[in-house]
Amino acid sequence: MSIARYTAPAIALHWLVALLIFAAFPLGVYMHDLPLSPTKLQLYSYHKWLGVSVFMLVVLRVIWRATHTPPPLPQGTPQWEITVSHLTHLALYGLMLAVPLSGWLMSSAKGFQTVWFGVLPLPDLVGKDKELGKLLTEVHEALNIILLLLVGLHLAAVIKHRFIDRDTILQRMLPGGRNE
Repeated sequence: MSIARYTAPAIALHWLVALLIFAAFPLGVYMHDLPLSPTKLQLYSYHKWLGVSVFMLVVLRVIWRATHTPPPLPQGTPQWEITVSHLTHLALYGLMLAVPLSGWLMSSAKGFQTVWFGVLPLPDLVGKDKELGKLLTEVHEALNIILLLLVGLHLAAVIKHRFIDRDTILQRMLPGGRNE
């Protein structure tokens, strides 16, 4: 059976972004309640590096996706699943941009410049403002929870398609296969 697959760059960007998110989220949870120390500051730097990297890679993904047609869904996919899939993917893309952006805004409002990989200082997006920093902290945390829930929905759909429907949805995005 031939499987229509995503392009190699789309697959690479998908899995790289997933890996970075799966690293950034638990790091953010872990570092949040640590007492102020050099270790905590270093972990915040790593978290920011991951977030900026996710943001930049997702911008590339959006550009790639806008210029490359995805493979068709398997024949017989119900319309409600197609609609939910499209809406979920739109929300995932939006959140993969909004979460790092909210973190960058939060850091700016709290007066902590974001320096990508410790060498490229990024401009502050807003001026220092303690109350705005608190609000953006809540926004960043809420967006992360929503992203986590949508990633869970995405994974549940993959599992359903693989083990219940037994279709080719997963194979379209796995590295190493051939596009036939």
